[in-house]
Amino acid sequence: MVCTVKPITDEYREKALDLVEKAFTDYYNPQEGKVARGVIKEIRGGGYYIPELELIAVDENGALMGYAMFSRFNLEGRYDNELLLLTPVAVKTELQGRHISKEMIEYGLKQAKEMGYTAVLVEGNPDRYHARGFVTSSEHGIVAGELMELPMEECLMVCELVPGALDKMHGEVDFTLYRSLMGMIVD
Repeated sequence: MVCTVKPITDEYREKALDLVEKAFTDYYNPQEGKVARGVIKEIRGGGYYIPELELIAVDENGALMGYAMFSRFNLEGRYDNELLLLTPVAVKTELQGRHISKEMIEYGLKQAKEMGYTAVLVEGNPDRYHARGFVTSSEHGIVAGELMELPMEECLMVCELVPGALDKMHGEVDFTLYRSLMGMIVD
C-alpha cells in the first residue's frame, strides 16, 4: 500500500475531522473523539494555525488514511515562533500499526525544521514518540502546568529540531489557551 503525506487541501478538511473523531472514539471514547475534532477546528480558526503543517496521509486512490497537525505553541508567552505543538495525530482504525503516523510525524518534523521551527512538543504515549526523537520534556525544564493531568510525567515530550534549541527553552505547558483541550467542546 502506497502512503503519500502532504498538506491538507479543501477536499479533505471535513473528511479529516470525521477520521480523527472516529479514530479517537474507537481508541478512547466518544468524548475524546469530540475533543479531538474540537481541537482541530479551534486551531484552524486561531492565530497558531500553520496550513502547511496540517497534514494528511492518502493512499494511491486518494483515500484518507491519517491526519497530523503541528501548530505554533508558547510557554508562558514565549517561543511561539520556535515551538510547535503536535496534536492531534490519528490513523484510520483499520490501518493502525502500518507506520502511517510515523511517516506523517517524520514528514512534519522535516517540514517544520525547514520552516525555521526549533522544537516540537507532544503529549502522548512515550513508546510511540521516543523512536521519533522525542524525550521527556521535564529533562529540559519544560513541565506540565498545574491544570494538566498526565498519567505520568514521561507523557509530555519534546523533540529538538535544531541542536541546542532546548538549552534556552523552558517553562510551564498551559493548554488553557485551547478551550477544547480543557474539556469545552467547540462546535
